[in-house]
Amino acid sequence: VFSQSVPKIAIAPLFVVWFGFGIIPKVISAFLLGFFPVVVSAVQGFKSVDPDMVDLARAMQGSRFRVFCAVNLPHAMPAIFSGLKVSITLAVVGAVVGEFVGSNSGIGYVMQRSIGTFDLPTMFAALVILALLGALPTWPHSRNWGYGPSGLVGVLLVVLLVVALMGRT
Repeated sequence: VFSQSVPKIAIAPLFVVWFGFGIIPKVISAFLLGFFPVVVSAVQGFKSVDPDMVDLARAMQGSRFRVFCAVNLPHAMPAIFSGLKVSITLAVVGAVVGEFVGSNSGIGYVMQRSIGTFDLPTMFAALVILALLGALPTWPHSRNWGYGPSGLVGVLLVVLLVVALMGRT
């Protein structure tokens, strides 16, 4: 509870002081923002397992590990994956917060620099790229986005947009 009550933007400068200007502060910020939704969802998923199913598996001489693999884990997987879906976007936010605070490259740095110079087109381009990066991992699993050629074209367009923006820095 304590770690969730402290704003991550407030402790991001501490990560830069403690771990330097490398990639470590960004990874820690992304991890802290993305970790807890997965844990909370997993706990909720494991709590929602029907006790009668566990009792039945135990009555059939199932070991704790086999009961876990055959009953608990498959029943909790939807909740775990919904937590992962939420944590993907939060991890992108954590990485950008880490780049805001101490970085000289990356999309967060581009946004910070464009805000300081009032370069609105670059700022909006960075915002669009961040929105796409947050939504991109969930698109292949939605109903409107297939794994076929149109899905591949969309992914390639996003990659090209990111490369083009990074080339401007």
